[in-house]
Order: sequence, then C-alpha cells, then structure tokens
Amino acid sequence: MIRSVVIVGGGTAGWMSASYLKAAFGDRISVTLVESSRVGNIGVGEATFSTVRHFFDYLGLDERDWMPHCSASYKLAIRFENWRSPGTHFYHPFERQRVADGFTLTEWWLAHGGRSESFDRACYVTPWLCEAQRAPRHLDGSLFMAGADGSLNRSTLAEQRAQFPYAYHFDADLLARFLTGYGVDRGVRHVTDDVVEVEQDERGWISAVVTKDHGRLTGELFIDCTGFRGLLINKTLEEPFESFLDVLPNDRAVALRVPQDTSATGIRPYTTATAMSAGWIWTIPLFNRKGTGYVYSEQYCTPEEAERTLREFAAPGQDDLEANHIRMRIGRNRRSWVRNCVAIGLASGFVEPLESTGIFFIQHGIEQLVKHFPDQRWDPLLVEDYNNRVAHVIDGVKEFLVLHYRAAARDDSPYWKEAKVRPIPDGLAARLRLAKSHLLDNETIFPYYHGFEPYSWNTMLLGLGWSQTAERPALAHMDKVTAERELARLRADANDIVAALPSCQEYLATIH
Repeated sequence: MIRSVVIVGGGTAGWMSASYLKAAFGDRISVTLVESSRVGNIGVGEATFSTVRHFFDYLGLDERDWMPHCSASYKLAIRFENWRSPGTHFYHPFERQRVADGFTLTEWWLAHGGRSESFDRACYVTPWLCEAQRAPRHLDGSLFMAGADGSLNRSTLAEQRAQFPYAYHFDADLLARFLTGYGVDRGVRHVTDDVVEVEQDERGWISAVVTKDHGRLTGELFIDCTGFRGLLINKTLEEPFESFLDVLPNDRAVALRVPQDTSATGIRPYTTATAMSAGWIWTIPLFNRKGTGYVYSEQYCTPEEAERTLREFAAPGQDDLEANHIRMRIGRNRRSWVRNCVAIGLASGFVEPLESTGIFFIQHGIEQLVKHFPDQRWDPLLVEDYNNRVAHVIDGVKEFLVLHYRAAARDDSPYWKEAKVRPIPDGLAARLRLAKSHLLDNETIFPYYHGFEPYSWNTMLLGLGWSQTAERPALAHMDKVTAERELARLRADANDIVAALPSCQEYLATIH
C-alpha cells in the first residue's frame, strides 16, 4: 500500500488536494505539504463551477462553515458583455433547459418565439434572478429550486445528476488559508520552507525533496502543485508541455483588488466577462470587494496598455491599487501523472479563466487521483486511465473556449478579426458546421466528460450570434400550444421567484 504523500506547493491546488486526501483516506495515509513563504500565489478572486459544492460536501463543510472566512458570494451565471457587439449582453446560467413535446424551449424560441425577448430571458429563470440581484436561497436557508437541496455527502463529479443552480465566488488566498487550518487539524504535516533540490532514484522516480531548513522530505507519491513552474512534473521529470496558444492566444493577465461597499452597491450574483479590443475583463463580486482583471494576448496589447485599460474600466481614480501582472501558461502536460508524480492545478494544465475552470480542474484532478490511487504495483493501466481522463477534460474545455472566440460576432479590432481565421480543433469545426443548421445535443458536443452540457454549448452559440437563425423544420408541423404554455409558465415562475427571494447582499449578510 502507498502510505505517504508529499505535496509540493500550497495555494488553492495544494490545500484542496491535502484536504481532500485527508477526507478520503484519513490517517491511513500520511500527507505532508511543503510550501515556500517566498512564493506568492496568483491570488485573484476566483469564480467556480456549480460542481464545486461536491468538494465542500465531501469535506463535510456547510456554506456557513467556510464562506465567511473567504469573502465568498454566490454565482448563478456568467454575464457576457460586448461579445456580440458593444452594448449587448447575455447570461450563461447554471440551468438545464425546460422541454416541451421533446424539444427544448430554445428550439421553440428559435422557431416560434417571435424573438421579442432575448433567448436567455425567454428560456431560463436565472437571468431574471441575476438582473434583480437575488440570492439563490431564502432567508431561512432553503433553496429556491424545489428538490435541488440537500447534502451530497461524499459524492463526486461523476454522481452529479441534477443541475445545481449556483456556484461561488471567493478569495482564493483566503480559501487556501482556511483549508490550511482544516488540513492541519486533520493531520496534514505543514512545512513552510524552500525546496532546493529534488532527488531521484536509479529509475528516475522521485525519492525526496530537499528543503533549505527541514532537510529531506521523503514520500512514495508526490503531488506537484507548484503552478505554472511545474517544478516536479516539468523541471525534474521533463514531461513535455503541449501549448494551446495556436488556438487560444491569450497569454497574459493583469488583476486588481478593488474595495467596494457592497452594503451600498449590492452584490451581483454572477461573474461578468466584458469583451475588450485585445481580450476580455473579468469582474468577480466578493462580499467586501471585487476582483477584476484583463485577460489579453501580448501579441495585440502591451502589459502597460492592459493595466491602463483595466484601471480606467474598473477603478478610475484609484491609482494606489496594486496591479498583479500574470504570465499564463496555456495548454497541458502531455501526461499529468508521470512515474510517482501527479500534477494538480496549474502545474497540470490551464486554458485561461473565461469559463471559471481553474478550480474545476483541481477538483477533477484530485477526485480522479483518489479513484485511481495506486498501490506498490503502480498499475500502469490505472495511470493511463487517469491521464486520459484529465486530458479529455482539459481538451474539451479548450474546444469550448475556442468556440467563444470563433463564434463571437464581434470583429471591430485586429484581435477579433484574427479570431475568425485562427486554426481551430477539427472536432470543433465539425460541430460549428452542424450548429449552422441546428442546435447541438449530447451526441454532437465534445464526446468526453469536460464539465459542460449541451445547454452551455447552445447558450454560447446563440448568445454570441452563431446560431441565431437555426431552427428545426419539424417544429413548423407541430402544435405550439404546449411550448407557449411552458414559456409563459417560465416567465410566471421567474417573477414569483424574484418576488420571494432576498437580495444577494441581504442573504449573505446573514452568513457573514
């Protein structure tokens, strides 16, 4: 049996990994985490998938246990602004589509809706909650969606059957600090020191990491959470990194932490992604501030220009705010598990933060490691299966993000013009051809699990302007009474829910 794990690197990836391993295996394995006090975390406000609740439930944590420690707020959707053209917006929600007579409401909206209302407000409840800044829970803590509440206990991503209606925003540094306490309380050995050497045995497997003050830290399984540096997986084991810059050119970001009196402004329960001339700006509302950053391609914008643009957009007159410039490594390792080393988080792969997949990649990677945890045989088929699953998730998200740029109608700058002619993955090309004819389904999106369902693909295609005229000829022969009734019921439900729920600020104040 493998009984000792050494995690190199802290931050969100390191402490999510340490905490999850302890929750899964308890004292049956020892976990040591070593992190340098001199290596800072990227530390921006983080947005997440709704599936992240599986992680917290697995650790036995209620929202009231951790949210107040992390300046956390709710995320019901992503609001995309200016991607189609300046002044336009639409929401990508955590909400599966309602169905009438075997076709989604979006199909009916395309065929008979009259287009008097945007597809997202016509076909989803969530945009109504976002516009009204509503919390997803009543003041008594109950969820607004009947039947979607309740503990997940020790379930994982694979067990998600229903679409949970929200995710979270939080301060990543504060979450790492909270999970440090959680992990140490459950037996994680926390070493604050600099790794000065990585030792390998005669096979090339890692046998120990040598620290400046604590000497050698030995283990059987090593987890690389050193971020874009890839200290173990790339620098020591020399695993090739496969860049995605040919299809996803954004390689830089600059971020600001902007103070905000949310008791006066309210809290928007969504992430905003605003298209700019050389990339896009994220706005993540936390309980007491907002995290914001400009993701861009250095080919089209200098760091100085990006910082100036971000300050003018997000924090005019607040020149004292410190800007954090980040060089992103876009792509993935050929393999994330090599010999006795597994890379988790940025050390494994990253495809820019457009759909909030960074925490999702960490969660997926550590869940799959637990499911594929090795013994002394180091079964190569377990390792191969792990690597395939991690690669499929990252490759699927890559394809989905490329869709955002290729399908966006915006073309008013060299950056956006280039997005229309840049190479794209072969599978995506085929899917986009289909989407000119009709909306996609489970058979026609990326075929492996990657976190996004058909409604997400279709929401982006419609919102960005790719499939606006696509409709099913069959619906012309069908009675539209049931669909019209369902569309009217959705509107009535949305109005009732908005009227019944507290504001996001009001509810979060009861938690914080």
